[in-house]
Amino acid sequence: MSTIRAVPISAEAFAPFGDLLAVRDMPTTLINAGRCERHDALATVERGGGEAIISIFRSQPVSLPYQCALLERHPLGSQAFMPLGPDPWLSIVAPDLGGKPGAPLAFVVPAGMGVNLRAGVWHGVLTPLERPADFLVVDRAGTGVNLEEVTIAPVTVTG
Repeated sequence: MSTIRAVPISAEAFAPFGDLLAVRDMPTTLINAGRCERHDALATVERGGGEAIISIFRSQPVSLPYQCALLERHPLGSQAFMPLGPDPWLSIVAPDLGGKPGAPLAFVVPAGMGVNLRAGVWHGVLTPLERPADFLVVDRAGTGVNLEEVTIAPVTVTG
């Protein structure tokens, strides 16, 4: 069994897997008579011929150290997760090695930040760290097989 350390997420480290969803230093524009900052196009929804849907997922928390033994990917569309609560959470991702996941990486995502996983990116299941959490999820619905799950040798994620 291998062990990996969850590290703070950064746009550069996460770039091979997707985009961070957070406000920028400067908004794209001001709207609503200047009372609202608009931060446009933080990520692109990849639909692979389907349609983009918006859902809310409710997930139970995990504690560190956490045993990750299941990865999944969505080959036809991207999947964005935006937490609706005040707590940090864990994003586990892995590079693709010829259709199989490579060595997982773990990122601690701060409260108020989401991620957009590109189509085909291997990732762990939702992992809030402190209490049950709701996530706003934007992903693809439509025909075709858009979910692959694999069981991996357990990886222990530490803080």
